[in-house]
Amino acid sequence: MLVALVVLAVLVAALIWAVSTYNDLVRLRNLVQEAWRQIDVELHRRHALVPTLVAAVEGQDTGHDDVFAEVTRARDAAAGGGRGPAQQAEMESALSGALSRLFTVAQSHPELRASERFTDLEVELTTIEDRIGAGRRFYNANVRELDRRIDTFPSALVARVFSFRRAEYFEANDPAVRAVPSVHFQGEPPSAPSSEESASLLDEQREPRRDA
Repeated sequence: MLVALVVLAVLVAALIWAVSTYNDLVRLRNLVQEAWRQIDVELHRRHALVPTLVAAVEGQDTGHDDVFAEVTRARDAAAGGGRGPAQQAEMESALSGALSRLFTVAQSHPELRASERFTDLEVELTTIEDRIGAGRRFYNANVRELDRRIDTFPSALVARVFSFRRAEYFEANDPAVRAVPSVHFQGEPPSAPSSEESASLLDEQREPRRDA
């Protein structure tokens, strides 16, 4: 009788642990999905802003059609969406690089500095990039915790039974394009990165790189 009670207690404890672990995995998966939706909203805002930026610079410069075409192609590719966060990150990195070249062209036109419209666009882009950076940190932190629970014993047992899958990180592949594109005009020193931007860079440098 005592043995039966012990076995029953062990089974009940195991069931409670399994249910608790399953609920934790579901919670983490939902956090990852919600964090990604927030990033996706900001990415759509970024994509929507790019054509206006291109038009503003293009209106002052007709000698860099290749740059404008490159930005447009990168924007269209990114707006089309990748097969997952990792591929989307590659597309966003390409877009960031193209935007950096666009702003290099803008530097040769000081009259843009006096344009309130262009300044507003630059501020709006920086704000969006800051939000993407903050969202990326939150998303990657949840991905890291979810993947850890899926990969480690004993929670890996529950993850395997219920087919939980590791999530993909969302991070730029090229450190040169992780920073927010910024404009500084001739005779004016480059602007320093914002505190949000600096925190984003430090966070990404600390994060270990994992294959999805």
